[in-house]
Amino acid sequence: MARHVLVVDDEAQIRTVLRAYLEADGFVVSEAGTGGEALRQMTTANGQRPDLALLDVGLPDLDGLEVLRRVRAQSDLFVILVTARSEEVDKLVGLGIGADDYITKPFSPREVVARVKTVLRRRQEAGAPDVDPDVDPATVANILRFEGLTIDEDRREVTTAADPVTLSTLEFDLLVAFAEAPGRVFSRAQLLEKVWGYDFYGDERVIDVHIRSLRKALADDASSPRVIGTVRGVGYKFLLERQGPAR
Repeated sequence: MARHVLVVDDEAQIRTVLRAYLEADGFVVSEAGTGGEALRQMTTANGQRPDLALLDVGLPDLDGLEVLRRVRAQSDLFVILVTARSEEVDKLVGLGIGADDYITKPFSPREVVARVKTVLRRRQEAGAPDVDPDVDPATVANILRFEGLTIDEDRREVTTAADPVTLSTLEFDLLVAFAEAPGRVFSRAQLLEKVWGYDFYGDERVIDVHIRSLRKALADDASSPRVIGTVRGVGYKFLLERQGPAR
């Protein structure tokens, strides 16, 4: 089934160019020229919701960051921010409220298509495995257990103590990357390769923003971390020890 991409930009020419390149690569494309229309399409419940939105920050009514904030309150839709603002603070603010990636204008349409493919690939790779009705689920469940933290990879569920934790798709994938190799130090480049993919284009500091969001979700104090530690000048590592084999 063709993936559906929503292109949100107030400049019709940009929408036209991106539509042409995306459709040439097999995507279904819809458009929105305002934040209000983008929000309607991104939160629709009639089965027409896109798989990913290319969301311009500088929209005339609701800016892209506000649209993203509202979408994130009710959806895990993949969002790539498109911005003409080159200051790093704008990029980090956008990523801190749940963007999966960002692209700075001017951009190459081919690069945009490559970014879209990379982000959407994460959803395909995160899909639940086929279930054999003749096999006891308890014997095949892929569960990682640590003191105060349980990660069910098949159900994509995380609990701390007995409380469920809500994570974005990317935050969950990042947590699993750490939890599958406790104690290993990952550089930013290694995490980008492992979670985002080999063909990631962008700033390695995107990792720092998502680590910050993940720590917040896990109530992990960065000044005295229990789950994810910072190795100064190198990267990050998972601090907890496994408790028994996966069930």
